[in-house]
Amino acid sequence: MRRLRRLAHLVLFCPFSKGLQGRLPGLRVKYVFLVWLGVFAGSWLAYVHYSSYAELCRGHICQVVIALATKGLGTMATVTHIQEFTPHLLQTPRLPPPRPHLPAQCDQYRKGIISGSICQDLCNLRQVEWRTCLSSVPGQQVYSGLWQGKEVTIKCGIEESLDSKAGADTAPRRELVLFDKPTRGTSIKEFQEMTLSFLKANLGDLPSLPALVGQVLLMADFNKDHRVSLAEAKSVWALLQRNEFLLLLSLQEKEHASRLLGYCGDLYITEGVPHSSWPGAALPPLLRPLLPPALHRALQQWLGPAWPWRAKIAIGLLEFVEELFHGAYGTFYMCETTLANVGYTAKYDFRMADLQQVAPEAAVRRFLRGRHCEHSADCTYGRDCRAPCDTLLRQCKGDLVQPNLAKVCELLRDYLLPGAPAGLRTELGKQLRTCTTLSGLASQVEAHHSLVLSHLKTLLWKQISNTKYA
Repeated sequence: MRRLRRLAHLVLFCPFSKGLQGRLPGLRVKYVFLVWLGVFAGSWLAYVHYSSYAELCRGHICQVVIALATKGLGTMATVTHIQEFTPHLLQTPRLPPPRPHLPAQCDQYRKGIISGSICQDLCNLRQVEWRTCLSSVPGQQVYSGLWQGKEVTIKCGIEESLDSKAGADTAPRRELVLFDKPTRGTSIKEFQEMTLSFLKANLGDLPSLPALVGQVLLMADFNKDHRVSLAEAKSVWALLQRNEFLLLLSLQEKEHASRLLGYCGDLYITEGVPHSSWPGAALPPLLRPLLPPALHRALQQWLGPAWPWRAKIAIGLLEFVEELFHGAYGTFYMCETTLANVGYTAKYDFRMADLQQVAPEAAVRRFLRGRHCEHSADCTYGRDCRAPCDTLLRQCKGDLVQPNLAKVCELLRDYLLPGAPAGLRTELGKQLRTCTTLSGLASQVEAHHSLVLSHLKTLLWKQISNTKYA
């Protein structure tokens, strides 16, 4: 031990150790700086992740809103008399006596103004399990969940509850606005007419709309008792105000939109969350724009599905574009075309991950009609539904610059060309370049849309049709 101390003394104080002593403070500063930088970066990432999670993930508000909303009719039911059912009026339903040992909010639900096919499971039976938060914007809450042994997606909107200065009492005020229609005394015929008028305003005046109104009434009568209660009508009306729900309802017969499974008030669930085709989807939303395009392409090739699976997913996406073009309930525009919205099932069948940014043609045209503009950027609906600006009249024109197919083909260039078979890459690149030049003018879309789409699908099917990937 004494020898070690002497050796240390010699190292510290002998003449040849002066250079080492001079370097030690510098080395220490560098190491301290690197450690500090690592702690700072880690703390910043943790803070960004936590703050984005706290901002985006507010599923508890959805559940509180339902509980608070259900208290509204408790007062209404005591003031008004519960009438016998007649086929002409929307009725306040007879309320069974509360069962013992139920949580307070479930007792309130039995008196509530909302209804729906999953209300019992969500509130009384507690059979809807909330899991991972998937929200990308605060106003649209999205969670993965479990219901009846199936993987599901839980969605609700809380736009009116997100004022940073608002307190806990904002939810009841929101519900008074959200569930204000139809009013007591409204007849079935009047509810049909108001639903038809709403659909005409949002989807256009189409001959198929009466059939869609019939679907709304069937959905409202979820318990199949051949009557529509006031609570059922209010819930379905609130759901129709949600853009994605309206799209789900319009595309229920289509293969590539998620299937609607049930609802309670304006909360609804769809079939399980599709896998994301974008590796960056796992990152916090605030960090995603920082991902360089080159790194994104590399991640896509390393972490994404094998190329033949990507080809199958791309075919499904092209079929979805067909479904949106002149369907039974009009034409729809994809107004945020990103890989984050390209999902697929366990069998690699395409599923649209988010319909929030898919808009009916009538809604886009209504937004653009007569809109003042200085540049084409002023004529943008959503993220990338852009129309030209008439600089003489300073008004937006009605036709979009790019149709759905052109935007999808731009997406597919980065999705399909990396890793494509050598014998296919040249022809595929040529077809995709042709596709991206499609104009949004109606005459050109009608002339070229179907032909270009057919060529692309045929090219991809030939590559995978006789393989296990078909």
